[in-house]
Amino acid sequence: MGNTCVGPTLGNNGFLQSVSAAVWRTRPPEDRLPPPSTDSSVQPAANAGAPADADKESGRGDPIPVQNTPPEPVKISEQQQPISVELEPEKRVEPVVKEPEVKEPEVKEPEVKEEVNKPPPVATGDGHKHKKPNHMKRLSSVGLQLESVLQRKTGNLKELYSLGRKLGQGQFGTTFLCLEKGNGNEFACKSIAKRKLTTQEDVEDVRREIQIMHHLAGHPNVISIVGAFEDAVAVHVVMELCAGGELFDRIIQRGHYTERKAAELARIIVGVVEACHSLGVMHRDLKPENFLFVNHEEDAPLKTIDFGLSVFFKPGETFTDVVGSPYYVAPEVLRKLYGPECDVWSAGVIIYILLSGVPPFWDETEQGIFEQVLKGDLDFVSEPWPSISDSAKDLVRKMLVRDPKKRLTAHEVLCHPWVQVDGVAPDKPLDSAVLSRLKQFSAMNKIKKIAIRVIAESLSEEEIAGLKEMFKMIDTDGSGHITLEELKVGLEKVGANLKDSEINGLMQAADIDNSGTIDYGEFVAAMLNLNKVQREDHMYAAFSYFDKDGSGYITQDELQQACEKFGLEDVHLEEIIREVDQDNDGRIDYSEFVAMMQDSGFGKGLQNNIALGSGKP
Repeated sequence: MGNTCVGPTLGNNGFLQSVSAAVWRTRPPEDRLPPPSTDSSVQPAANAGAPADADKESGRGDPIPVQNTPPEPVKISEQQQPISVELEPEKRVEPVVKEPEVKEPEVKEPEVKEEVNKPPPVATGDGHKHKKPNHMKRLSSVGLQLESVLQRKTGNLKELYSLGRKLGQGQFGTTFLCLEKGNGNEFACKSIAKRKLTTQEDVEDVRREIQIMHHLAGHPNVISIVGAFEDAVAVHVVMELCAGGELFDRIIQRGHYTERKAAELARIIVGVVEACHSLGVMHRDLKPENFLFVNHEEDAPLKTIDFGLSVFFKPGETFTDVVGSPYYVAPEVLRKLYGPECDVWSAGVIIYILLSGVPPFWDETEQGIFEQVLKGDLDFVSEPWPSISDSAKDLVRKMLVRDPKKRLTAHEVLCHPWVQVDGVAPDKPLDSAVLSRLKQFSAMNKIKKIAIRVIAESLSEEEIAGLKEMFKMIDTDGSGHITLEELKVGLEKVGANLKDSEINGLMQAADIDNSGTIDYGEFVAAMLNLNKVQREDHMYAAFSYFDKDGSGYITQDELQQACEKFGLEDVHLEEIIREVDQDNDGRIDYSEFVAMMQDSGFGKGLQNNIALGSGKP
C-alpha cells in the first residue's frame, strides 16, 4: 500500500536514528537514483532497462514490461521497536511465554496449534531469516476474521474476468493482467491477500484506498478503478492497465528531461496534486515510481497510482504519522506535524529530478537522506543546472521551502510562469472541485438532476465515501443539511471567491426539493463525477425509475410523478421533454435519455436560477 517512514528520533547520538534496511526496502545500489555529480554530463544508469522500485520485491530479475501499480511497500511503526518476523514454515509452532509472577509448576501452557495461513518468512537485508522474539504472540489475521473486508457483497471476479500473467508483486498484494470475459478487454487486477491484513489498520487502509480511487475517478491523470471484488481469500481491485512503465524508468533511461518536457510533466503531476487537495485528499507518497505511462509512446498519458497511504483531510487539519519515501518525504513529515503541503514538496523533488537526473537530497543511508531533507542545501551549481533557466530554478526553490506555510500551493505552482503553457497564464483561476461540480450541476435540467439523484442513491458506500467526508466538512453543525452560510464558508475554505448572488444560484441549483438547504442526497448528486453518471448500468437504472410501466418510454405523466416525489413544483415539463425528445413523438425513449445524460450542456437556459456555465470536475 505504501511506505511508512521511521520518523526522526531525538537522542544523544544525533538528531536522526538510522532506519533499518531490513524493513525499509530500498533500491539495490545499481537501481537507485544516481548521486549528485560534478561531471559535465549526467549519464544514464548502466541498467536503464531494468526498472526498480522501493516498493517492489528485492532480487527480481528482468523488468516486467507491463505494470499497473507498484506493489505496496512495508509499513513500520513510528517507534523503532523490534520487528515481528515470521518463523520459517517448519518452525511455526510457537511457545506461549509464562508471566513472571506465575510460579505454579503444575500449570501447563496450552499447546499452540500450527496456523495454516502464515505469511512466508521475511528475509532481512543481510540475507538471513530472523526468528520472531519469543515474547511476541502471533495473532491471526484480522482480514480473515472479518465477515467482509469491503463490508458488502460483491460479484464473483472469476465470472467476469480471467487473470493472466503476474505484473508485479508487493508486500500485501500481487498485480495480474486481467482479461474481461466476452470482449477480451485488458485491465490490471491487484489481488490483496486477506491473510496479510493482520491488523484492523491494514483493513482500514485497503478500504480507504478503494474509497479514494472512487473519489478521484474521472481525472484524466489518475488511474481509473473499474471495480472491487472480494472472495474468501483476497480483495481484488480491477483498474485500468498502464503498460508504458514508470516515470522513474524513463528518467533513468534519459538521464534527465528537457525543460519543455519537464514542464509538461510538472503540469500533470502538480495538476493531480491540485485535484487531490481540492477533493480533500492528501496523497503522501508522491514519487516517480507512482506515475505510470499508459503505453510506450513518447507522448503517452501519465497516470498517478498507489493511493495506499492517501488520506482524507479537512482544511487546517494536521497529521503526525510519519509516512512516505526517503528521497521525497517532506521535512515537516519527519518532524511529525504536517498537512497537504507535503505533497507539493514531494512534487518539487520530482521536478528537480526531472531536470537534473539526481535527487536534491542524497546520501548513502536513509539516516543521511533524512538529515539532508531537514537541513541540506539545494545544489544549482553542478551540471546541468548552469544551463537550466532561472524560472525553473525559481519554481523548484519555492516548492522546496522548508516552512510549509511559505511553500507554494499546488494552484500557485500551476500559475508559475515556468509551468504555464507557452508562458501564458490560465484564462481564469482553477475552480475547486466543489465549485466546479456545483457549476456543472447548475447547468442541468430538472429531469437530469432527478436522474443523477436516483443514481447517487444506488451507489455503494465505498464509491461515495469521499463525498461524505466533503459533506461533513461543509456541514459544520452536523445537522445533515448544508445551509447557505455553511456553503459560503465551505467554498471560502477551498479557495472559492464568489459573490453572494452566485452562491445563492449554486444553492438553488443543488437544492432539488427547494427546501432551502442541501441535504446529503442532494449534495452527493451535485458532486458526482460524470464518469459515474454516464455508466451504462447507472443510466439504465435511472431510466427505469422514470419508466414506471416498463413501456420503454418516459411520458409526461411519469415525469410529473417523479417530480412530485422529489418535491418539485412549477417545472416546465413540456419544455424539458421538447428539448430531449429528438423525434418529436412527445415521449423520451432510452436513446434520447442517454443522449441527455451524456451531454454536459443539456439544460442550459432552462434554469430559473443564475446560469454559471459548466465546469469540468
